[in-house]
Amino acid sequence: MIPALPWGRVRLLAQVLRATATWRCHDTGYPSPVPENPRFMTARAAAALVRDGDVVAVSGLGANQRASIVFWALREAFAATGHPRGLTLVNLGGHGGRGLASGTLEELGRRGLCRRLVTGHFETYRAMLDLAAMGECELQCIPQGTLALLIDALGRGEESWLTATGTGTFIDPRVGTGSPVAGVGEQLVSVEGDRLRYRMPPIDVAIFNAPAADRAGNIYVRRCAMIGETAEIARAARRNGGRVIANVGLVVEPGYDAVYLPADMIDAIVYHPDTEQAAGIFHRWHWPALTTESTTPIVEARAAADLVSRLSGVTPIRSPVDDAVARLAAATVAEHVAPGAYVNIGTGIPEHACRKMIDAGFHEQVRLLVESGPIGGAPAGGVYFGAAFSPQRIVSSVEMFRLCYERLDAACLGALEVDGVGNVNVSRRSDDVRDYVGPGGFIDLTAAARTIVFACDWMRGGAIRFEHDLVRIERRGAPKFVARVREITFDGRRAVAAGKHVFYATPVGLFRLGVEGLELVRVMPGIDVRRDVLDVATAPIRMPASGSVPLVAFAIVTGEGFTLRPGVG
Repeated sequence: MIPALPWGRVRLLAQVLRATATWRCHDTGYPSPVPENPRFMTARAAAALVRDGDVVAVSGLGANQRASIVFWALREAFAATGHPRGLTLVNLGGHGGRGLASGTLEELGRRGLCRRLVTGHFETYRAMLDLAAMGECELQCIPQGTLALLIDALGRGEESWLTATGTGTFIDPRVGTGSPVAGVGEQLVSVEGDRLRYRMPPIDVAIFNAPAADRAGNIYVRRCAMIGETAEIARAARRNGGRVIANVGLVVEPGYDAVYLPADMIDAIVYHPDTEQAAGIFHRWHWPALTTESTTPIVEARAAADLVSRLSGVTPIRSPVDDAVARLAAATVAEHVAPGAYVNIGTGIPEHACRKMIDAGFHEQVRLLVESGPIGGAPAGGVYFGAAFSPQRIVSSVEMFRLCYERLDAACLGALEVDGVGNVNVSRRSDDVRDYVGPGGFIDLTAAARTIVFACDWMRGGAIRFEHDLVRIERRGAPKFVARVREITFDGRRAVAAGKHVFYATPVGLFRLGVEGLELVRVMPGIDVRRDVLDVATAPIRMPASGSVPLVAFAIVTGEGFTLRPGVG
């Protein structure tokens, strides 16, 4: 039996394999364990509460907090009856499965079922992107943190959210498309002076996954991997006279923990024993490593999670050059923060930079954050991105973004393109809507952070390798530092005007953004500045006044003797 196994790689892998099997034989008619309480019902009965044209808000990020049995039930109801149809789906982050994983919000990505998707990150919603390419689904982009705060405002009876976040980026209608991806659909963003006003349709249905409910119908979040927007979407639905559906994995006795949502906030509770805490991990056999009750060493937990991510094919193979870039990004963050600083970590190479921080014990000197809500510990990557190992606290995503706006000291984020004035594109790969990524929380985090370190490749394609501790460009690819970015997700000029410290860590060296644009401030050993930097980039790049660029430290390049300590901030 799985519960008899000690927590580690074997048990985690066994759980994931068992969970994968349930994806193909799920039972949406699983009976209620509390027949005396009408709030408890099957997933099929809960799906019947969703009506044609409803605005359905779902809490969850990545593979965390999936209300899979409810998603399956809605898909089955639509396949059998054609209803509910014409839904607007609202979710903060990438809660799809890239067209591969079952049990995600992509289950609702069917022609006629999903009419509109409102989110911050689109890349994992392969089904919705394909529908949009056929003109069958409207895509609306609102930055993740702004969307969280907008939903919270709806729950207080407000109709919109006014903020400076997004000004100067593509979400600003004066600069780019605004909220409609590819310009299709109504505009949800308007300009008011030097700020933007965001709005969205009122929420009719809230759906979330929580660890447990008691027999009276109270909801508990003890031993969750994330809370997300559970309370906020429930309040917004209630304010609009809508319905709230909770999917839980445990039925417990009253007093199990502090009540997170009282029973009178809930219309339907769908219990299913295979409801997941996170990807492949059931609430009934929760993984303590992802909770505030963890006693599992972070290194041990990360090794187990890495195995699942590798087998899932979602973790890229990192090269020694990637290692050097990750250490360069981590060292740059460390230099510009003080002990106890709040630091956010993004996806891609920043995840790898986070590994270097953890290996150096830096996570014990600062507080690493995940925008979904975990504070402290070590952010998880790969399949489990959005959760954290041994978090000190887990708050809602709304509380997290409020915290970031109050005092986010640094953010380490990725980049698709950079131009000469420091603008960054992370949201649009091409003009094909099926390639659309979206900003996620990037726009909010760069608006909030005092220091921003972008970590990215130097070229698309091409080949860069190590040779005797020297970085060599073997074959040129398309430059990522370009004359003009395809879409502005980060406004470099505004950041400089606001006094932010902005850096770009790459395989050729470290760049700093100043009033006059990009300046190369450190170069990797082995890189010829003229041949490998100035002649490759189509973005204008300045050299130091001395004309000589210092080398990146040997410990950063090789990892030998690499340490991290917070600077003076």
